[in-house]
Amino acid sequence: MNDVALNAGTQPVQELFIKMAVAAWDASTNQCTKLFDELSDDQLAAETSPGRNTGTYLLGHLVAVTDRMLPLLGLGERLHPELDNVFLANPDKSGLEKPPVQELRKYWKEVNAKFSAAIAATKPDEWFNRHNSISAEDFAKEPHRNKLNVLINRTNHQSTHYGQLIYLKPKK
Repeated sequence: MNDVALNAGTQPVQELFIKMAVAAWDASTNQCTKLFDELSDDQLAAETSPGRNTGTYLLGHLVAVTDRMLPLLGLGERLHPELDNVFLANPDKSGLEKPPVQELRKYWKEVNAKFSAAIAATKPDEWFNRHNSISAEDFAKEPHRNKLNVLINRTNHQSTHYGQLIYLKPKK
């Protein structure tokens, strides 16, 4: 493949990859937001399939995961670390009290607004730096474990849960 094809004209390759990864994150987040806005509180309270997580749990889980990305990527402090115990450290059926779904809906929008603003302010060369959970020594051996890779992996994670949440939509 020649440089012109790789550069898509004048855009450097790294910036092109970043643009593609950020666009995929945005599309996935917008898709989830649209679904969360369409589903009622009662629909979110239902299991995605028998014996599986509820939509409420998955909403809280996705909020907590995105919130954790802020310090992981060096983009700022978390907004809701209190969600970790309920939505990351324990399963849905743990018996732990969950915040009301209206609060989780608000948190989803808050955390994603902060994360989107931080992404927009991130310079292209910063995406290929190590994230905050890898040592400098390990990063030297595995440079693919960078901030952009975290964004790509979390996009896939979010899309997987969207695939579960879609079952909460009423059949037509």
